[in-house]
Amino acid sequence: MAIIERLKIKSIKNKGVEGNDAWRLCEEGSLNPFGLMAAASEIRDHFKGKAISFCGIVNAKSGRCSEDCAFCAQSAHYKTNIQAYPLKKADDIIAAAQRARTAGAEMFGVVTSGKGIKSKKEWAEIFRAIEGIRNLGVLPCASLGIISGERARSLKDAGLFRYHHNLETSRSYFPNICTTHEYDEDVETVRTAINAGLSVCSGGLIGLGEGMSHRIELALTLRELAVDSVPVNILNPIKGTPLGGRPPLPPLEILITIAVFRFLLPGRDIRLCGGKEKSLRQLLPLAVVAGCNAFMTGHYLTTPGRDPELDVEMIRDLGFMPTREPQHVCKCATDCCLEDREIGK
Repeated sequence: MAIIERLKIKSIKNKGVEGNDAWRLCEEGSLNPFGLMAAASEIRDHFKGKAISFCGIVNAKSGRCSEDCAFCAQSAHYKTNIQAYPLKKADDIIAAAQRARTAGAEMFGVVTSGKGIKSKKEWAEIFRAIEGIRNLGVLPCASLGIISGERARSLKDAGLFRYHHNLETSRSYFPNICTTHEYDEDVETVRTAINAGLSVCSGGLIGLGEGMSHRIELALTLRELAVDSVPVNILNPIKGTPLGGRPPLPPLEILITIAVFRFLLPGRDIRLCGGKEKSLRQLLPLAVVAGCNAFMTGHYLTTPGRDPELDVEMIRDLGFMPTREPQHVCKCATDCCLEDREIGK
């Protein structure tokens, strides 16, 4: 593992490795994945210590999205088995945040389908929700699509801590995934949120048919943008979408990807999110060894997660600790109000 031996923590610092070295890490990692993971774990420990951050989300507005993202169950372009509904009331969103807080989440995201929010009534409800979440002692986050600079500043003024907007994949692979908007619109939204003084969470989805070179390209773009948190999602194929028949990624390939991201983004939060349980199966704890220092816990947007208590137990068994101690972990996961939506299969 010559490249791993050469790339010591002191040489990586906050800059991260270069693209050519990242590719060599992938190659060597395919021969010795556990050696690569051990090196990535050392980098994570150096920059992030032994604390693991948890966040939760609520699917605050579901379905009828105008965009044609090939993986998404909420796109109006595809016929999928999900329930569509309008924006939830602020009180319901705040109640979901309270449950996430109880389960140990320090951040909670309000996520809406669609390219953006236009209704003044919806914005008023979102602002109420942000205030209520912050009053719980939880850091409010939001994923509301494309936003303007003025809107980003108003969210900041309302108390929003972090804006989430995924790039999904690399610029070079994006046309294979979405044709209804340009990659630059997503990049500009990330820059807009940063310029407004918001913390930014932006990452992508692996398993779309892209290769490791595309994942490295994505990571380098995120590094250039200087985002704070990088969510790594793994495709959970949804029947009815163009990617509904995609074969799953091998668990070791996912872990190698996480480790390479840690080398490329040494000082950033690398947050494992959707698809982790189904894709990594019994190797899920190795995601921490591979360099993750943050997890989304509970349910996702249209697919189920797992009991948050298991996530807390897992990291404690690995010798880590949650950044927020859970009070009482709800057995039905972060979002208890499942009666108002149908979990995607």
